[in-house]
Amino acid sequence: MTFEMDPATQAWLDQEDQRTAQIIRKYGTYNEYVIGDPDEESPSFAYSVGLFGLGHPELLVFGVGQATACHILNDIAARVRAGADLVAGEVVTFDGWGHRALVEPVPNPGEIVFAANRFYQRPSEASVPVYQLTLDDQDGRFPGEVGYARPAWVQPRPGEFRA
Repeated sequence: MTFEMDPATQAWLDQEDQRTAQIIRKYGTYNEYVIGDPDEESPSFAYSVGLFGLGHPELLVFGVGQATACHILNDIAARVRAGADLVAGEVVTFDGWGHRALVEPVPNPGEIVFAANRFYQRPSEASVPVYQLTLDDQDGRFPGEVGYARPAWVQPRPGEFRA
């Protein structure tokens, strides 16, 4: 099946592809941030583009503002570029920030990381792999632990979210 696109949309996508490639060349990764809607219980989220080219899953984080999301993604992406290889179940800490992130595989990345799949020219059914970085709450608890303090929709469990 061929999808026809109007020329203006195609031109915009071509410019976005070029911008994404330039950012990855300059910084190593590009971060895509999507603003959620609390009234609809739809979380904001961000993900990396560029780690798959290094043989590593892309990274996804939910429920934080753009600056925090980019700090998290950039910090861990720099570790990956320096040779780190995250594994599912690992808990990651950050210098100068009291929160931790639990590394979890995402079973449905093709329904979330559209910019990454476009960049790598992969169809959603053959999506780039993705790790969700699930953040702990102010008391150090992760979703599913007794007393976790954030609403479930803010940081959905892997496989429960579709963009």
